[in-house]
Amino acid sequence: MHPSIRFVSLACLLAGVFAVPAARADDDAINPDRPNIANSSQVVGNRRVQIETGVQWDRQRDPDAHVRTLTTPTLLRIGVADALELRVETDGRTIEHASDPGTGVHTVGAGWADVSAGVKWHVADQDGMRPSVGVIAEVALPTGSAALRGKGFRPAVELPVEWDLGHDWSLGVMPGVVRDSDATYGVFAASVGKAFSERLHGFAEVAAPQIGHGTQTSVDAGVAWLVNKDCQIDAMVVHGMNRQTPGLSLAFGVSIRR
Repeated sequence: MHPSIRFVSLACLLAGVFAVPAARADDDAINPDRPNIANSSQVVGNRRVQIETGVQWDRQRDPDAHVRTLTTPTLLRIGVADALELRVETDGRTIEHASDPGTGVHTVGAGWADVSAGVKWHVADQDGMRPSVGVIAEVALPTGSAALRGKGFRPAVELPVEWDLGHDWSLGVMPGVVRDSDATYGVFAASVGKAFSERLHGFAEVAAPQIGHGTQTSVDAGVAWLVNKDCQIDAMVVHGMNRQTPGLSLAFGVSIRR
């Protein structure tokens, strides 16, 4: 078993064994941005530290190549005020297996992904039909391994917007824009959530993590289990809708707050 998978499995097991009984879902319960594309509009809170990590497996099959990629996406969130947090994010360790279906040649590449740094500001709470709103501003830094390193500084701005629809349903949308080294492209995601119980939540999402420059589109669905108010585990399956997007992705993770 890959070390990253062992780490997440152990973290989930320990969280379940040592957790106190889960409190009722309330405004103080952990609210991670993972695993789906549409982020929450909420921040972690002043003097809070939250880490969200996991493993993701992607499979892409084209006529000229079959590629499987394992990444370890990780997000560190540090609250510096009631409505402001600092963020450090990366896809972490990346391992890629590529096969040529014509020749049978198989190659393996591994390295570290770039790191992004930024802030999230919680602009407004929901008030009637007016949604809860946040703003995320970050910049990707050329810090990764040579094969995975991007060119220069790549800023991005996202606008997570959420509605509590009542009856345990919620809706979130997140438009955004990214400036890459040679192009500017859009981001969009829309996610519907449902609380099945105080601990178990599910979601379904339509996402376009890249629009206008090698457009990527996908649909995904997943579940999250609230171990206690400071710990959540999650799982997600993703289906790519075009050739620029991995055809199948699986993600598993844990989020812990202090």
